[in-house]
Amino acid sequence: MQSFTTDGDPFHSRSSSEIRPALTSFADEVCATVARLFVYVGVLALFGILGIHAWNQLQFEWAEESSLETGWSLTERASPDFALSHQDASDKSNGSKAYLVLRHPAGGRKDVLRWSGPKAQPFAELEIYRPGAEYGSPSVARAELARRMPTPGSRRDVAELETAGTLESKFGSVGLLRPAGTRAGAASCLGFLKRIDEPALQISGWSCQGDSLSLRRADIDCMLSRVVLARSGNEPKLAQLFARAELAPGSCPSVTVSADWMTGAGAPSLRGSL
Repeated sequence: MQSFTTDGDPFHSRSSSEIRPALTSFADEVCATVARLFVYVGVLALFGILGIHAWNQLQFEWAEESSLETGWSLTERASPDFALSHQDASDKSNGSKAYLVLRHPAGGRKDVLRWSGPKAQPFAELEIYRPGAEYGSPSVARAELARRMPTPGSRRDVAELETAGTLESKFGSVGLLRPAGTRAGAASCLGFLKRIDEPALQISGWSCQGDSLSLRRADIDCMLSRVVLARSGNEPKLAQLFARAELAPGSCPSVTVSADWMTGAGAPSLRGSL
């Protein structure tokens, strides 16, 4: 009887040898496709995460920028918490003065001392900010200071600020700022910003006094040297901060406190708006 065994069948051997590489190639293609799908999904997930992060960051920046304009309200008949120990014999004595107190629903308070010229054009400002829950980042503080500072000439846009050195004061090193791109010798106001961690406090402002950077720097130096705490209320850490600051030597000459618009018996009028 004839045997039907496949041993030695050349056709069967050839078919088996062709099927095995085909199956191997198919498996490799499947693995490669799955790997590509994983990479594709991973890239999509990465783009999604970056997009969500960018959107959240944009929302955060919009919220911070809007906080510069909203939330603060002028408080009428509030007692000044700060004063200047003496007014220098400069143009400040000839202009109008205002002491403003602003409060935020989140708990912040800003005491603003402002000087204006004959045409009600502000030329110097000192702001002492005791923050609440609304406290923003240093970049927000710089942007808010840029908004407050007068712009050169007839410009009405808010200029970016650039570093203009530092000033050693009784509160420590204070950063000086000016509009970005200011040419040497150009007439522009000089700003300053100092943030203190304990207690949380921000001292900022600007000066357009004088015709040179050195004169504006000297004016800021005197403002910081002469600002004193008039009343601390229930803030012992604030009182300790100013007590320590008074031990540091100031650049302006020490003068007996005068009965001027901030230290006199009568409370200064609170007027104006930011």
